Amino acid sequence: MHRCMSTLADIPHEGYSPVAERHLAGADRKFPHRLTFNRTDVVEFRMKAAQHMSISGIQDKISLKLVRGTLIPTEKDGEYILKPIPSADIPRFKAEVPANEHLTMQIASQIMGIASAVNACIYFADGEFAYITRRFDRRGGVKIGQEDFCQLSNRTEETAGRNYKYDASYEEVGRILKQYGKAYPVDVEKLFARIAFNYVFSNGDAHLKNFSLFESEFGDYVLTPAYDLICTSLHFPDEGRTALDLFNAFETESFRQNAFYKRPDFLKLAEFYGVNLGRAKRCLDLLVNSKDRVLDLIGRSFLHDQAKADYAARFNDRTQAIMD
Repeated sequence: MHRCMSTLADIPHEGYSPVAERHLAGADRKFPHRLTFNRTDVVEFRMKAAQHMSISGIQDKISLKLVRGTLIPTEKDGEYILKPIPSADIPRFKAEVPANEHLTMQIASQIMGIASAVNACIYFADGEFAYITRRFDRRGGVKIGQEDFCQLSNRTEETAGRNYKYDASYEEVGRILKQYGKAYPVDVEKLFARIAFNYVFSNGDAHLKNFSLFESEFGDYVLTPAYDLICTSLHFPDEGRTALDLFNAFETESFRQNAFYKRPDFLKLAEFYGVNLGRAKRCLDLLVNSKDRVLDLIGRSFLHDQAKADYAARFNDRTQAIMD
């Protein structure tokens, strides 16, 4: 048996399950599990297209479109984002970055019920792994309006300095959502769930640009599916426990005693957001009570054994922090 390179379910052949393929490609299209080019070609294409690409960030990611069953690099009208093993220096498990993001995204969608960008792993022509995700800022082939929380709060490097993506708190993230999101009572619970998820899965990169609103079919702005979910501490073990502080200028008694966030801190954040306390507790309990399913998916993932053990240990440590 093989593992579906999207859902990690058992399948009788290499590639994707029929359901995963439909999610990746849409109806009546085939989705390849192997590219026709290599990582060196990604770097070359990105350098040539640097002035025209719309994808931000330092990672060597490029935009692709699916043409007659083949994924090809493109400067416009892209349908997918491809992320290979980064070329930047990474302290630990550099080759595991694509499998890490894939696993974390799958845990979010499959186990935690977090609406997430459709994603998978894919092979380069030489057999090296990469991560691929379907863009959600297209509807009927037309780009729709989308703004991340840096844009919504008018933060750029020029206006707020080099640390502009991190110079905020999750308390403030909630205020930005309340100001611009038209479905705040629904979306704020989703936001709370994502922040708790990022904590439990050690995502130290959940900064302002990794939360966005986009235009719904009804013309209002709502939270996008989750994206860029990854256990960053697997690669950067000395980083802080969160990308942003939970609060602007507030500390719970629990934080004063422990010097790191625990369950009371997240329940206080839920109070700040106006999230029902019982629903907030159930959200935290789901993260704790899904341990067996999470460990099973880690075991089925494309991470190597040492990285799997490290990932699982970090998950176990964080769940202890949010237990009753």
